[in-house]
Amino acid sequence: MRRFRFGVTARIVAVLVVLGVAVFPLYWMFVTALSSNSDLFADQPRLTPDLGQFGVFVDALAEGKAAGWLLNSLIIAVGTMVLSVGLGIPLGYALSRFSFWGKAVLTVVLLFTQMLPEALMVVPLFALFRRFELLDSLTGLVLVNSAFVLPIVALILKGAIDGIPKELEEAARADGARPFTTLTRINVPLIAPSIAATAVIAFFHAWNEYVFAVTFIFNPDLQPASVGIANFIGELGTPIQTVMAVAFLFTLPAVAFYLLVQKYVVSGMTAGAVKG
Repeated sequence: MRRFRFGVTARIVAVLVVLGVAVFPLYWMFVTALSSNSDLFADQPRLTPDLGQFGVFVDALAEGKAAGWLLNSLIIAVGTMVLSVGLGIPLGYALSRFSFWGKAVLTVVLLFTQMLPEALMVVPLFALFRRFELLDSLTGLVLVNSAFVLPIVALILKGAIDGIPKELEEAARADGARPFTTLTRINVPLIAPSIAATAVIAFFHAWNEYVFAVTFIFNPDLQPASVGIANFIGELGTPIQTVMAVAFLFTLPAVAFYLLVQKYVVSGMTAGAVKG
């Protein structure tokens, strides 16, 4: 009994430690944002927020452009998530269920694209975007982010579909169902955890992306928060409280989104790892 209680206590302590490590950076951003200049440069750091400094959040949203930056980031992230998952489902299904010439080569190419750094593609993409008038456009960022995250989305969903017994689809085809109906009525519900996992991957990729955003967007009103925060860094000084306030607001939507779908992430990422 003592061993059992000790084991439970050890697991609880371990969970609390991990939770503290994960939450502390977010808490420290909040404390720093609500600290005065004297507290920032004091010998002993302030460990609790000074709620009297809460006006820094109001100023960042009301007087600054933080609200617009966050909205732009949300549009880009949601658009990338919807487009990449929407295209990744049929692509993953085709790679899993259909045999065609060059299938193995295509799979290798999809894997190879994940090895290419974004900086390597900036110049050719810039010329391409200028030709099609996609510079200074949130649509352009959605397209380029989707292009980079689509391969990993498709490969994860392919693995999930591989784990679905083909007999289910054969029974549906015997009842007259077409491939699209089979995909939407049978496969999609069964791979819902994997879809949620890929949605998280696509969302976070677009939410945190910086290189393409800073290169293709010139209008400050169209910049996402990842670029906007960097603009606070100046030659003569950096408003640390404002930077931390905007960074805290930038982090919250991503954390909230992950908490909403986190129960699907582990099961979705491991789906298809063992085929029954």
